[in-house]
Amino acid sequence: MNPGHRDAFVRAVEAMHADYNEPIRMLRRPFKSPGYHTTIRSAEFVHPIRETLDYALALLDGEFAAYRQRSWDILANIVSLQDQDPASPTFGIWPWFYEEPIERMAPPDWNWADFCGKRLLFAAIRHGSAFPSDLSEAVRRAVLNSCEAIRRRNVGPEYTNIAIMGALVTLVAGEHYAVPGFAEYGLKRLERFYEYTRERGTFNEYNSPTYSLVAIEELSGLAAYAQNPSARRWTEELLDMAWRMVAVHFHPLLKQWSGPHGRAYDTLLPDAKLSFLQLACGGDVELAASERFVFEPPWFGLNISCPKPYRGWFRAYDGVREIRQLVNRGSDGSQDRWAVMHMEERFSLGTFTQNIMWNQCRNMLAYFGVGPEACAYARLRVLHDGYDFCSAVFRSEQREGHVLFGIQFATDGGGRHPALDPTQGKIAASDLRVRLEIGGITEGMEAYAEGAQAGLRGENLHLAVRTLAAAWDGRRGFEWELAQEDGRIHLDFVFYSGPAATIDLRTVTEAGAIFAFAISERAPVFDADVEEKDGFIRAHWRIPGRAPASLRIRMRPDEHHRLLLDPTSFI
Repeated sequence: MNPGHRDAFVRAVEAMHADYNEPIRMLRRPFKSPGYHTTIRSAEFVHPIRETLDYALALLDGEFAAYRQRSWDILANIVSLQDQDPASPTFGIWPWFYEEPIERMAPPDWNWADFCGKRLLFAAIRHGSAFPSDLSEAVRRAVLNSCEAIRRRNVGPEYTNIAIMGALVTLVAGEHYAVPGFAEYGLKRLERFYEYTRERGTFNEYNSPTYSLVAIEELSGLAAYAQNPSARRWTEELLDMAWRMVAVHFHPLLKQWSGPHGRAYDTLLPDAKLSFLQLACGGDVELAASERFVFEPPWFGLNISCPKPYRGWFRAYDGVREIRQLVNRGSDGSQDRWAVMHMEERFSLGTFTQNIMWNQCRNMLAYFGVGPEACAYARLRVLHDGYDFCSAVFRSEQREGHVLFGIQFATDGGGRHPALDPTQGKIAASDLRVRLEIGGITEGMEAYAEGAQAGLRGENLHLAVRTLAAAWDGRRGFEWELAQEDGRIHLDFVFYSGPAATIDLRTVTEAGAIFAFAISERAPVFDADVEEKDGFIRAHWRIPGRAPASLRIRMRPDEHHRLLLDPTSFI
């Protein structure tokens, strides 16, 4: 670690000290959650398990002698919070928070066997020789409990970060503690993930700023600690694929990770992720200003490194770039899912050809700059009472900076979460709207909403969205609305807003819309034909200077797979 990174690491650890609660032997942090797993809703502060483990490991990694006993106390305490009953369905996992035992979670998060087991394993590998004997045995037992939980759950290769992390924990723990059964399981799991990913050419959580970096962390952990030569070879190939995906999507002038994002928690790239990329480029690339460089303690000891051939993409803009990547093969007659990204000097635009509108999905995402160090984004959302609605289904065709897209509704989808919150086709709602959310720096640009069209106008950049056709239970003639809130611009297309009502998507006869979106140096031209026939909306957009775009969507809500059966080509 170079001196600058060491200083940032020390600052990160020192900032944690103030949050340490001595009687509980855990960090105290402001409560936040994604809205599922935990039943806690209104707590101001909680004591999180994972972040506390990061603190303990950082105290050990930094060799802070004055805090060695504290780190041991934390590890012993965290181990005691694991479910260690082999007959229990949650054997081997931890709760998220000290305040909420596993049995109160809804449901418990089995990923915590992987997340927490990995941190304990790293502590044992790096520092276990100095542990008191009782702590050494307690950590060993907890890690092996995690391995058994991981093996029982047996996550498939489609769950990228957990597939890798579970392989890391079981393979490396099996080698470290001489438990051949876990080492063999971990190796087979890694091989299965390697073959699955090599066949697809990408991770299932495609181009995720969160989970791509998590995958790189886990693969770097395997590269650092796995002894099996096959595991090391597979890991090297997977790391190369991961880094190429990250680098090719990075816009070096805007310093943003272009979409679309399979899963994301932020839209503008945080300092910590820019710092991760800078750290991985070995000082060849400066992405985060020195005063904003953040070193996250979990990066310690993993030798995170971007292959040198890809570092140039982080350093300088090298011309127009476009990617079209197959993400998922369709099944039962449904369409394949593709990701498309177009990058120019002033902007990038990414879309999926289809996806649900989960709050972690960035299905249509543009980044654009209005001047030096000034970056903004435009993100498409569908909101049910202010929260992203998983039963909304996105379809699109992209041509460079132009997107023809449709919104449909699934009768078998989720509410806030695609799996943990099924709607059974019926929701209570006082508001349902499509939103183009614009955030970041938009100084010098004018926002507008004028009938069927809305957008931003600037001297050298225009961004606009136009309704081509829309219907909601017999209603036509929608207009866009403009609002500003918390520094963001909201361009809203409202399907329904009024008294709380029960909406049964299984009986609604019309619910859908097709829109055209464009970002370019000139004002866009929306020259399109639209037809409603046989329960479908068809649109054909003649885009000046580019191939036309065509799209067909079902008007009536239906099961998700049926919404994707029909071809997107214009008939």
